Amino acid sequence: MTTFIFDVLKDLQNNQENLSELTFILPSKRAGLFLKHQIAQATQQTIFSPKIISIETFVEELSGLKAVSNTELLFEFYNVYILNSNKNHVDSFESFSKWAQILLQDFNEIDRYLIPQKSIFEYLSDIQDLKHWSIEDNQTDFIKKYLAFWHRLNNYYSKFTEVLLSNNIGYQGLIYRVAAKNIKTYIQNNTKNTHVFLGFNALNSAEEIIIQSLLENKLAKIYWDIDSVFINNPKHDAGLFTRQHKKNWPYFKNHSFNWITENYSKEKNIHIYGIPKNISQSKYIGSLLNNIKKEQGSLDHTAVILGDENLLVPVLNSLPNNINALNITMGFPLNSIPLASLFEQLFQIHKNTTDSFYYKDVINVLSHQYIRPLFYVDGEDHASKIIDTINVNNIIYLNTQRLKNISNLSSDIINMLFYNWDKSIDTVLKNCIQLILFIKNHLDKNKQAHLLSLEYLFKFNSLFNELTRLNSEYNHIKNVSTLHSVYKELLSSETLDFQGEPLEGLQIMGMLESRVLDFETVIISSVNEGILPSGKSNNSFIPFDVKIENKLPTYKEKDAVYTYHFYRLLQRAKNVYIIYNTEIDVLTGGEKSRFITQLELENIHNISHQIITPKVPVIKATSNNVEKTPDVINRLKVIAEKGFSPSSLTSYIRNPLSFYYQKILKIKEHDDAEETIAANTLGTVVHNTLEDFYKPLVNSFLTIEIIKKLKTQIEEKVTFHFTNEYKEGDITKGKNLIVFEIAKRYVLNFLNIEIQDLKAGNQIKIIAIEAENKVSINIPELDFPVHITGKVDRVDQYNGITRIIDYKTGKVEQSKVEITNWEAITTDYDKFSKSFQVLCYAYMMQKYGTIQLPVEAGIISFKNLNAGFIKFGKKDAQNNKNKQQLVTEDTLKDFTSELKKLILEICSINIPFIEKDV
Repeated sequence: MTTFIFDVLKDLQNNQENLSELTFILPSKRAGLFLKHQIAQATQQTIFSPKIISIETFVEELSGLKAVSNTELLFEFYNVYILNSNKNHVDSFESFSKWAQILLQDFNEIDRYLIPQKSIFEYLSDIQDLKHWSIEDNQTDFIKKYLAFWHRLNNYYSKFTEVLLSNNIGYQGLIYRVAAKNIKTYIQNNTKNTHVFLGFNALNSAEEIIIQSLLENKLAKIYWDIDSVFINNPKHDAGLFTRQHKKNWPYFKNHSFNWITENYSKEKNIHIYGIPKNISQSKYIGSLLNNIKKEQGSLDHTAVILGDENLLVPVLNSLPNNINALNITMGFPLNSIPLASLFEQLFQIHKNTTDSFYYKDVINVLSHQYIRPLFYVDGEDHASKIIDTINVNNIIYLNTQRLKNISNLSSDIINMLFYNWDKSIDTVLKNCIQLILFIKNHLDKNKQAHLLSLEYLFKFNSLFNELTRLNSEYNHIKNVSTLHSVYKELLSSETLDFQGEPLEGLQIMGMLESRVLDFETVIISSVNEGILPSGKSNNSFIPFDVKIENKLPTYKEKDAVYTYHFYRLLQRAKNVYIIYNTEIDVLTGGEKSRFITQLELENIHNISHQIITPKVPVIKATSNNVEKTPDVINRLKVIAEKGFSPSSLTSYIRNPLSFYYQKILKIKEHDDAEETIAANTLGTVVHNTLEDFYKPLVNSFLTIEIIKKLKTQIEEKVTFHFTNEYKEGDITKGKNLIVFEIAKRYVLNFLNIEIQDLKAGNQIKIIAIEAENKVSINIPELDFPVHITGKVDRVDQYNGITRIIDYKTGKVEQSKVEITNWEAITTDYDKFSKSFQVLCYAYMMQKYGTIQLPVEAGIISFKNLNAGFIKFGKKDAQNNKNKQQLVTEDTLKDFTSELKKLILEICSINIPFIEKDV
């Protein structure tokens, strides 16, 4: 395929130019690599390489100034701001940095376009005067300060530039302004050098002066990469700037305009795909590349242009395995790597000066992939020890000393992470650098396995060294919050560069890296409004109309820049794949780009437009079954000997697989710290309180006086049991205080119900409290003993009738303890688990000899105390009103039959544990 660079070289050769003596100036450094490669193909003999530089490097040479980072500019500007502001109204560095960033961008634009600084700043301050009626006498202090700020803008600018020039440094705009000023001197000293400018489009005023001066002095040639379709259409934004240059530059009145090509109208295969969401786009790019590789044999002339550079990682993860050569021009953002999340967590927990740390923050830090290994000492996992202690004791806030006491570690690692961050910024930076060295020393033990992580550490070490230098040189960082802001500013501009062969294989790049380069096959992603083009944004102190008046670029010009880059990629390409996101998202781009609509309306090319959706295979729902092995049966024999509890049996009814995990594999649910008291903790406290109250009353009749005395002990007992169960959790405020009061209210209401019963003349005798039972059950089909075991909350006699009572702190309705047919009691957990439990208790106690049938069995629900004792009942299938609520011999006979069937199913080697939908 033909390329713009190759055509330029051939034209220069045809004009008898000696390539070695030329100075090539391009929009980017990356284009220079391709130019060198093309020179080797264009020449038939060995020559010296010409000088090839980017426009930024050339302008720096002209100005004699060195470009510095945006962060360092902020620090320098803050010095100027302090010296030239009212000392009583100076912003902190953190506040200053928020608006100074915008002001520096405006300084940059004003200088790049050579706008008279004094006039525009005076104009801006006059506008503000008019807005705030400056001639009035009743201005508020706020308005006075606000207007004073605008009046000082010119002074800020002039003093700031003076400082920068005295140090031979500058921001981009200042460098351009000085370079434009120095161009005459440069021409005088370089009368024989020929400069070749190629591939430029949108030029600022300084660049125009520099290039035109060189052209007029016959020291330059310029080649435009523009197609006739764009430049000849006065409404096509791709040719907006080139039309202006051709029309306005005096040089082109007497010289030819190089070049206007006819490449765009040539036949192309353009495919447009609408795909939902970013990940789907990335996956489809991988699929396209796989097909292109199969069809063409290689990807040497293929480029993936990422409109949204956040797609880099998903695209890399979607690349097919058959790609051998790959070059990535954009760096991997440093704020996307795991180490960034660690320092973000540390800054977040230390921004608030406090001696205590929230337990989730501590756990997040200790669980981080780079920190956890540092706590493995002498074969012991001290991080797990700390986390388990937090969870078991419900520690919500803990300090550094407590962490040291729990871990029994040397204080170095604990101090680096949690201590001394409020002492000084130097200490914070020292902690961060020391932490990086700690991690490095650990990774060095197996260096080959951690090469990438060590690269991360090197980058972060450089970043914190830069922060240390800036802090020592300028001393503007006064607290952790300000340091965090500066850290994020530096982090956002840092990348981890990829290594690759820039001239071979697949190229993955951003839109701006594609300048001057041509590819046969182009895949462009995220072609949506708000991304390509970027859309309206006004991050500036200069109003729109003032920008128009002073010929500063607005969003229209910025959109035209993207339009040019987009269409230039299409000029010489043969196969074009344009992908956009069909799911409109305000944060990540809007509807499909106007570029797509414009392509379709031009009607120059045959364009296929498809909506692609991810292929979702039909996966049949299959239950997760576990076959029973001899080892499982042996484990079941042990459980049977120890005794099946009613809760374990209902667990099997609910989901056999849960029973397998909990009882066979002994996998317990992980207990996290309870920041808010959990429901099971509340239930335990209420149960234990009532046990304390009623255990001494076994074999006694209740009296009103006894119950009234118990009421006076509610506060003491509930507090005791909360302390015992909730450990160090705080029950003195917030939701926990509410739960604590609820527990007391549950107990009080229960005792009041007892008093009402006694006042009504009912006799209540306590038979047993928390009675433990273990009885055998005869199942002839099994060749091993089987027991049922469980603890009954309460057994009493109510007017001579024995009651078996199970406490529930949740809400239980009468329907939940009634059955119609016996077969359902071991199959439907939601409807009959309560009935199953109380009948298990009745069976055990009858077999144990504690009770004589008939009895009543049921639930007391603390959320439904008004229902009183909710009795088990067996309803007639034909007549629901016909209900038997006494547990008789026949009742237990029918229940025992179903219970045996259930245990046989559990212990049968032929019946697997089958997962149920719950």
